[in-house]
Amino acid sequence: MTKDEIYKLLHSTETSRIERTVSTGDMDKFQEAICAFSNDMSNSRQNGYLIIGAKDNGELSGLKVDDNLFKKISGIRSDGNILPIPMMTCERYELDGGDLLIVEVQPSFSTPVRYRGRTFIRIGPRRDIATIDEERILSEKRMSNMATFDASPCYNAKIDDIYIDIIKNEYIPKAVDAEELEKDTRNIEQQMASLGLYDIEHNCPTNACIVLFGKNPKQFLYGAYLQYVRFIGLDKGAEIDDDKPFYECLAKMMPKLEAFIDYGVVKTSPVAISTLREKNQSNYPKDALRELVLNACMHRDYQANMPTRFYQFTDRIEIMNPGGLYGKARPENFPNVNDYRNPIIAQALKVMGYVNMFNRGVSRVKNMMIDNGNKEPVFNVDKITAFEVISYSAIKYTDLQDNSEDFPKSFPKSFPKSFPKSFPKSFAKLIPSYFQESDINSIETILKSLGEAKSAKELSSTMSCSTRTLKDKYLNKMMQAGVIEMTIPDKPNSNKQKYKLVTDHQ
Repeated sequence: MTKDEIYKLLHSTETSRIERTVSTGDMDKFQEAICAFSNDMSNSRQNGYLIIGAKDNGELSGLKVDDNLFKKISGIRSDGNILPIPMMTCERYELDGGDLLIVEVQPSFSTPVRYRGRTFIRIGPRRDIATIDEERILSEKRMSNMATFDASPCYNAKIDDIYIDIIKNEYIPKAVDAEELEKDTRNIEQQMASLGLYDIEHNCPTNACIVLFGKNPKQFLYGAYLQYVRFIGLDKGAEIDDDKPFYECLAKMMPKLEAFIDYGVVKTSPVAISTLREKNQSNYPKDALRELVLNACMHRDYQANMPTRFYQFTDRIEIMNPGGLYGKARPENFPNVNDYRNPIIAQALKVMGYVNMFNRGVSRVKNMMIDNGNKEPVFNVDKITAFEVISYSAIKYTDLQDNSEDFPKSFPKSFPKSFPKSFPKSFAKLIPSYFQESDINSIETILKSLGEAKSAKELSSTMSCSTRTLKDKYLNKMMQAGVIEMTIPDKPNSNKQKYKLVTDHQ
């Protein structure tokens, strides 16, 4: 913006789209103004301007804009208080009479925009809270824009296809200010429409509503589910240990998915850090995995038939969602620039408490992974039709060729004498790739017990641990190392399944 353009704004009489202020600390005032400009109630389709450092008559106040003020104002965009996220830029200008901080706000395509649950609009030179009729106008304006797929009507769906009780009793009270909700006399369809969940014109829920609150999202959007698969190995050709699809809407799926990650994916085991000391080491930080899965569900392309994939291998996790980088986001500016394929879904997940801060997910995940001892996750942003992230386990299970130097040279020598003499020495050398040195006694006990084939239940009784712990910590790894095998390999989950020592070492 040139100086001439700035001075023109300072003395403009278009008070409906310009707000000048000398205040630097009234964040409510600033955010209400940005919210009102986003709603563009007059439908001028012109940008609004919040000018900090100027008096009402256009004179400069002599303000000095420091970095703290600049960061505080520019952070309004992504702090989650204004939803959907406003389209705004923030620039600092040094003029003769003082500095100006100018926030330029574009009219939103997804109105009504709310600040802390209230819809602010501009009426001439002042701000106010929208009435029910004004909110209806803003909802109709969004429908005419129809900017995103999640805002589009799901034509075949009916009101009976969604969980109305969840929307009415749980979601709307969180999304709308309590005082405003008490005054709201509209029917549920109109209330949902104001949140982007219902299309009044076509009398049906939107795609966002089906994804978030549908009784059977897959009925209307075939790929709207998450597929978890755990492989006992390093690639998709390995044996499948667990296969669990999550078909429910996001409102019901997310709590279950969180619990599944906490208790079914993340494993903590003692790791020797010295001769006498151990520490508990998790393969992955829980919060990081939750963030990655949440982002995959939030940003995926729901028009695609491919599910969100959550694949767990012995050494890593791969999460892939259909739909590559969207809008202004490009491989060269990722993750510094982001855009939203599904702004209504993103808004709802924020309201429900699953998103804390927008545009912070990638950096948070990287920090959590590194703090836990994992490698920095790999974000594959070059795929045109998909987005993939790969995170490697902090507990090493990979091949001996990659990790042999990380293990004590004494390990193979100290391996128990009970290791069958018929086994080649190469088997003993494989063991350090899958276990810690502190596991020697447990491995010895298992091998001694396998003079004849035994079930996991029999072995867990001998080891005084649960069957699941036995499989995760020992049996699956021993099979991967080629030390033991299943008696019924083609039916891994058979009730008659037993484990035996490998006898063919050719």
